[in-house]
Amino acid sequence: MSKGVLMVFSGPSGCGKGTVLKEFFAQGGQAFLSVSATTRSPRPGEEDGVHYYFLSKEDFESKIAQDEILEHACYCGNYYGTPRGPVYERLERGENVILEIEVQGALQIREKCPEAVLVFILPPSLQELKRRLVDRNTEDMETVERRLNAAADEIRMAYQYDYVVVNDALDDAVQELKTIFAAEKLKAANRKKIIDEVLEL
Repeated sequence: MSKGVLMVFSGPSGCGKGTVLKEFFAQGGQAFLSVSATTRSPRPGEEDGVHYYFLSKEDFESKIAQDEILEHACYCGNYYGTPRGPVYERLERGENVILEIEVQGALQIREKCPEAVLVFILPPSLQELKRRLVDRNTEDMETVERRLNAAADEIRMAYQYDYVVVNDALDDAVQELKTIFAAEKLKAANRKKIIDEVLEL
């Protein structure tokens, strides 16, 4: 059995990352969406190990010190990050794993896990991104403009990713994501076991 593919999935707010992933899974995409850990308190309806792994600050910092957290950041006084154990257990079983995280976390993953595949989701244009953010009707224009400025900064980081998928037509974006997984599975580095088995016969 070849090892699973570790895919990091990033993109600016409003580009449709969640929509692409939802459709990918709806179309039978084979991957596990990683569960993050956090030190914030659970919200009503949230389950430990399903929505997040809820840890104390002491536990989280201990895991950082023991290199058990692949990437982490601190927001509003709480830690958020990706536990190493569940990710690598699935990869070793041959399962693909997706981390939906922001750019800074993705670059942390690149340092610790050079085998990771970084995929950046782009909007067709900043104008279209603005339209999507406005159409959400959840934020005032000042907030939308701040998000657009942040998006431009994030998009400049896309050059450091392995693949870029433009989320213009949803089905096309999902097919491209499936193609990336298929191509990565066929890489020689991911098929060492098969090569070795052939040589033994």
